[in-house]
Amino acid sequence: MIICRFNEDRLGVVQGDHVIDVTCVLNSLPKYTYPLPSYDVLIANLPSLRPVLERAAESGPRFLTQEVKFKSPVANPGKIMAAPVNYTEHLAEARDQSELNHGRSIEEIQNIGLFLKATSSLHGQAEGIKLAQSERRTDHELELVVVIGKTGRNVSRDDAAAYIAGYTIGLDMTIRGPEERSMRKSVDTYSIVGPWLVTSDEINDPSNLDMSLHVNGELRQKANTKELVMNVGALLEFATSFYSVHPGDLLFTGTPAGVGPVKVGDTITAAIDQIGSLSIQVT
Repeated sequence: MIICRFNEDRLGVVQGDHVIDVTCVLNSLPKYTYPLPSYDVLIANLPSLRPVLERAAESGPRFLTQEVKFKSPVANPGKIMAAPVNYTEHLAEARDQSELNHGRSIEEIQNIGLFLKATSSLHGQAEGIKLAQSERRTDHELELVVVIGKTGRNVSRDDAAAYIAGYTIGLDMTIRGPEERSMRKSVDTYSIVGPWLVTSDEINDPSNLDMSLHVNGELRQKANTKELVMNVGALLEFATSFYSVHPGDLLFTGTPAGVGPVKVGDTITAAIDQIGSLSIQVT
């Protein structure tokens, strides 16, 4: 199933080139009181809602995908986790280019671990990327993003699939400079996710997905997730050896080589096999 959030927080199911409005399904969510859950309640209840979503999609209002404005398919992630230098060729380019490393030693992911991005940086396709620190370079970084489906701690890589709700496309936008990664990547609108969530049962093998990114039609990044240093299962095992994950948490799995700067007016188009494509404006 392909699930999206569109226009004014409408819930949709994507079928072909149509979005079916199934917002009525939200009435089936449990009622919560203060303190509200610190996880995404839709993702937490997705398994039990699946039959309801399927029935609602049979008769809900239909819209063409090009007519709607896609927001992040996950509204309230408790945290955004991200993997640095998780493709060998990107590690090499980060070490070779002073514009990327700013004189710092770039270590392997196994040694430096993951980092966290502010949830306030989350945006969807329709909302655009708003460049900050305009005198400095902002780069695109294409990534496969994992959406966590249930709470877990010390999850083994062999059991990882049971904790994944689905997958989506991510752009880990990055200001280059001397500050820590988490600060330079937590700018408002610098965590782009979308245009929709594809449930895990629709993805044959997350470790064998072609991916590409174009800027104004020019190919910048092209890779396959089989080139990940740490694959999805290994990343989830690594992350949960330090902290718990919860429904709706997002895991950016790392970017391949070819990162480069963007400027106001650019159009970024990102695609991942079996998920689809995302197109977003830089403003």
